[in-house]
Amino acid sequence: MQTMTRRAALFGALSTLSGCAAISSINSAAAPLDTYDLRPAAGSTSGGRRSRTLLVAKPQASAALATDRIMIKPDAVSVTYLPDARWVDEVPAVVQSLLIRSISETGRIAYVGRSDAGPIPDKALLVRIDAFEVNALENGVFSVTVDLDLTLINDSNQRVVASRRFSQTDLVASDEVTEIVAAFQNVLNDLLPEMSDWAIART
Repeated sequence: MQTMTRRAALFGALSTLSGCAAISSINSAAAPLDTYDLRPAAGSTSGGRRSRTLLVAKPQASAALATDRIMIKPDAVSVTYLPDARWVDEVPAVVQSLLIRSISETGRIAYVGRSDAGPIPDKALLVRIDAFEVNALENGVFSVTVDLDLTLINDSNQRVVASRRFSQTDLVASDEVTEIVAAFQNVLNDLLPEMSDWAIART
């Protein structure tokens, strides 16, 4: 009965995409929300250190994703947010920071940082966030999906070096926020090392 009540409260606040930003702002101002952070996950530390520089651009994302709220989709066309939780920063900034820290912690590249600061890079990493969300499935089950498209370019001539999509989904048997955040971390623990190794190998 408790689960049904939570689900009813969760989905009672459905909003359309055009109204997401306004509703998010109102909810944020109305009450303090629990804040959750995610940890980097470094790729391989073997292979030697490269005297190369890499800048990671702030990821592109839809208006519905460019917020610090945790997105949940009750169905294919509806979007809302977990009512009592938020990320430590807007999703694009969170993803950018995770990529930078994960690549840096390998110790295999001389410098990696944000595209709005730092030295002239050898390569630039462009990121598009296609999904960073919770999906409501049947029988009270949820899934967490992270879907990122990465493109590496030469800074000198803007030529595309390589492009690849990284995507993964993890099932969650509860709508408890801590379990949902843990599922996001599990997904990123797999994707971040893959993305780090892929970017470093081509820088």
